[in-house]
Amino acid sequence: MTPPPALGQRYVFVVLALIFLALLVSAGVRSTPGVLLLPLQETFGWSRETVSLSAAIGIFLYGLVGPFAAALMQTLGIRRTLLGGLTLISLATALSTLMREPWHLVATWGVLSGLGTGCVAMVLGAAIVNRWFVARRGLMMGLLAASTATGNLVFLPLLAHLASQEGWQTVVLTVAVASAALIPLVAWLLPERPADVGLRPHGAPADYQAPVASAPGNLFRVTLGTLAMASRRRDFWLLFLTFFVCGFTTNGLIGTHFIAMGHDHGLSQVQAAGILALMGIFDLVGTTASGWLTDRYDPRRLLFVYYSLRGLSLIYLPFSGFAPEQLLLFGIFYGLDWIATVPPTVKLTNQSFGEKSAPVVFGWVFCGHMLGAACAAFLAGALREHFGSYQEALVLAGLTGLLAALMALWIGRPSAAGAGRSAVPEAG
Repeated sequence: MTPPPALGQRYVFVVLALIFLALLVSAGVRSTPGVLLLPLQETFGWSRETVSLSAAIGIFLYGLVGPFAAALMQTLGIRRTLLGGLTLISLATALSTLMREPWHLVATWGVLSGLGTGCVAMVLGAAIVNRWFVARRGLMMGLLAASTATGNLVFLPLLAHLASQEGWQTVVLTVAVASAALIPLVAWLLPERPADVGLRPHGAPADYQAPVASAPGNLFRVTLGTLAMASRRRDFWLLFLTFFVCGFTTNGLIGTHFIAMGHDHGLSQVQAAGILALMGIFDLVGTTASGWLTDRYDPRRLLFVYYSLRGLSLIYLPFSGFAPEQLLLFGIFYGLDWIATVPPTVKLTNQSFGEKSAPVVFGWVFCGHMLGAACAAFLAGALREHFGSYQEALVLAGLTGLLAALMALWIGRPSAAGAGRSAVPEAG
């Protein structure tokens, strides 16, 4: 394909918009179990712990697939990987309309949707930014990361309304159709590399030479070899653990359980989804601003601020009484910080491991994010069943946020730099 002549170099922003839409739909898929939690409990009698388990499995696989998807994008190609992920998401969510047993829920919304969304995750954004942009990478990564918030903004109020008025099957069909609609757009509009359509990355000089593409090779050797190299570095574990906390305090806890929390305090599903949408609006602002700040300031200090504010806001929430004005304050304050951690984390990964290895290393760091989210999704449900409230889960998550703030300050310290960088096994 060739971009329209009138667009020329600006076609990179068409690619950016297309990936934004793909990540937006993937975020909507991953947030849907939070909408289904109460309807499935009412329809089938399944406990919150059971539904939370399927959500946790989906979140865990979403993260685990990330590094393999990043390596697959380097070998098989971004376009093919994205098309495969969208196809699997659409099929898995459509099949879930037929479920009648808990294992059906685990198979569709846990295993299959987790595998599919893992190919349409933040590692996709990191790969696109590294390949299509030289200037303003922090800002562009902030925009793509904000798609998660926009996914909540677009999908949650609509899905909550459909769940209350039309039933849970209409909810999953809506998600399936949204995923399927993107497949022809990606096939038509997404080139593999800028050079394939006669372009160079945004901000690159006229004499820019793109890195030589990796030849197809052993996916597991590249992915696991990169993990072996990275795991010998202290920076990797600091990035992994701080991002574990990021997932623990966002997708897994608030993303999965906030509607149920609101229900415990007398809010309807639509009202609770509206608060999540408010968070989405402010995270769209906060994460984009974080990308701009990441291009200009020390990303470690930014992470310290973000994790500290998030931890304090979560500790505050169970003592707020869930009054409307208190939830409004929480939604704004917490929303600005929802995933503002992504641009600084990507930049620190690039600085620590170099641009060639960074996409796969970030895939493993992102795996930590979703492992944390999976733990929170299941643990919060279990604690709710045991104690009858979410207070313990919220306070625990808040304390982990404060711990992550301190860990972030140690990323990239000179004592870790002397460890040396081992070569990453090449594909082929």
